[in-house]
Amino acid sequence: MKRAVSVILMIVLLLSVTACGNARRKIIRLTLSTEDSEAILRAAGIQLPDESEVAAAGSTINWYAWYDGFHNYDEDEIVQTGYWTFHEKYGCEVEWMECTWGERFTRLANLVVSDDSPDFYPGNSETFPNYAIKGMFVAVDDYVDYDDPLWKDMKGFADKYFSLGDKHYMICTDSTFGNVCAYNKRVIEEYGYSDPAEMYFNNEWTWDVFYEMCVDFSDPDENRYALDSWAYSEAIMRSCGATVVNYDTDTGRFVSNLDDPRLERAANLLYNLTKDECCYPKWKNGFKIRNDVNGGGIKEGLCLFWLSPQFVFTGPVDEMSAIWGDIAGGEVMFVPVPRDPEGDGNYYLETSPTGYCIVMGARNPEGVALLASCERFKIVNPVVISIDRRQLEETYKWSDEMLEMWDICYDLSNNSDETIISYGEGYGSLLYGVINTFDNLAHRDISETMTWAQAKEKHADQLQYYIEQMNKDLDNFVQ
Repeated sequence: MKRAVSVILMIVLLLSVTACGNARRKIIRLTLSTEDSEAILRAAGIQLPDESEVAAAGSTINWYAWYDGFHNYDEDEIVQTGYWTFHEKYGCEVEWMECTWGERFTRLANLVVSDDSPDFYPGNSETFPNYAIKGMFVAVDDYVDYDDPLWKDMKGFADKYFSLGDKHYMICTDSTFGNVCAYNKRVIEEYGYSDPAEMYFNNEWTWDVFYEMCVDFSDPDENRYALDSWAYSEAIMRSCGATVVNYDTDTGRFVSNLDDPRLERAANLLYNLTKDECCYPKWKNGFKIRNDVNGGGIKEGLCLFWLSPQFVFTGPVDEMSAIWGDIAGGEVMFVPVPRDPEGDGNYYLETSPTGYCIVMGARNPEGVALLASCERFKIVNPVVISIDRRQLEETYKWSDEMLEMWDICYDLSNNSDETIISYGEGYGSLLYGVINTFDNLAHRDISETMTWAQAKEKHADQLQYYIEQMNKDLDNFVQ
């Protein structure tokens, strides 16, 4: 049993909260069985400090985000065991300061400037390095010691990808995987296709097979499109094993990869998928996914593959089954994004950090570090791992097949020769805008879709200019 399975529990509550801007629902205080509660607290007593030794015990920390990853809002949800330990062992609480996705950084900047800062923010790749340079997040080294036994396995990852100079700007509790390829097994069988999971285990799950299935399945006249989600284009681009811009961890500078043939092959696949009308036409529908819901069309057989983070199909069984298909009946499955048949033979998944950033002006950074320690504890402790895994099986009805695939995807994102990380907004809005153009050539109206060569001719100089500007900002900040 791998320690990694427990990491998913930090994310799964995303679907249990209301959409941004809707009325807040009432928190339900779910708990664990007496046996599980006592087992976690015994284990915590060995790996975590005693309550009397922690200054932040009994305090509250303010969580600023577009979702609440800690509390429960439905009787059919699982218990977030990191937060549970934080609350039960130390008597601490998390207070949610809700924002919308669109306003997440602008509103946070206003809060920091007005001396009304929350304590912490999600530890996503997009926070680094731009928002550290802008002074929205502070170095975490005064609060977390990456040389401590609890944290030492995360030191190399934090050193490479989330540090400037000799300081770290994220509390990395773990590194896990981003986008995967989800599907309904019943629909796959009805169309006579081979199961992608079986093809993966036979090392046959390639772009070529994927493309053939997408073309065969898609029929715009029947409103049937093989691909949907906000992330399918980026997921396929990452699966080549390269990113448009790379962070050179030896020099701490960004470099362009536009001439990498792997990227051009991925872009060509997306170009063909777009031209063959395999992608749901968001541009005709107000730039919305089908039904404006993650997984729209999967259960009904109107969408074949949903390339997106796995948390989009994790939640209360009735809600998820209504969208994705009968989870308890074994219909829902996912696999890594298919591999490049002309590549090195490896499957590549984007690596995503999990953890927290401490906001500039935070009132209780010690409390954030304490919560992060509870999160790290649940990731490495066998007792909590087994409880978290059982919650996925018993409450969310995950099959052994899904749990095994989760472990495989976790290992792929952590053990590949080349770690695939995209910093998103962390590149800065100008640089990110150009990178996003290259990553999402397939999201446009068919008549506007460009080849990789056309995109390079139009945007390469602009990309290089913004890379140089960001590197200057990095140099000035570190000096």
